[in-house]
Amino acid sequence: MDNASARNMWGDYLDAHLEFAFVEAPKVLHFSDNEQDADHSVGLVLKNLKNAASFSLLGLQHRKETLPKVGAFVILTDWNGKAKCIVRSTAVKLKPFFSITKEYVQMDGLGDKSLEYWKKYHWDYFSRELAPFNRVPRDSMIVVCVEFEKVYG
Repeated sequence: MDNASARNMWGDYLDAHLEFAFVEAPKVLHFSDNEQDADHSVGLVLKNLKNAASFSLLGLQHRKETLPKVGAFVILTDWNGKAKCIVRSTAVKLKPFFSITKEYVQMDGLGDKSLEYWKKYHWDYFSRELAPFNRVPRDSMIVVCVEFEKVYG
């Protein structure tokens, strides 16, 4: 962890939760690929209106990132890297894009929380994410659906 605000937040969390002193250091990340969406999404988490995040399996594979794990901690930051909160994953499910449900979209908390909004938003995002790898989203692509709870912040 080379982010000072994230290190400080994790230290504060561990001071109150020594039972996690030996867990793997959390990933530090912001949502999305632009400042407006990143800051808006973390704001929804802070208000307990967003309890899920969606990643393309292809994107994770192309960036050689590991799959999120149940029980793993993540420090969420704003676009500029300032730590805002800590979340812990409670479920990780791999689902084809076409099978995303309204119930899951409600947990994701974006826009008007409709399935249509979620699909357009993520299709556009996955298109931008996969373009550098000469890939495009497909209705059958696998989405990594991570459900989480805010534990600090």
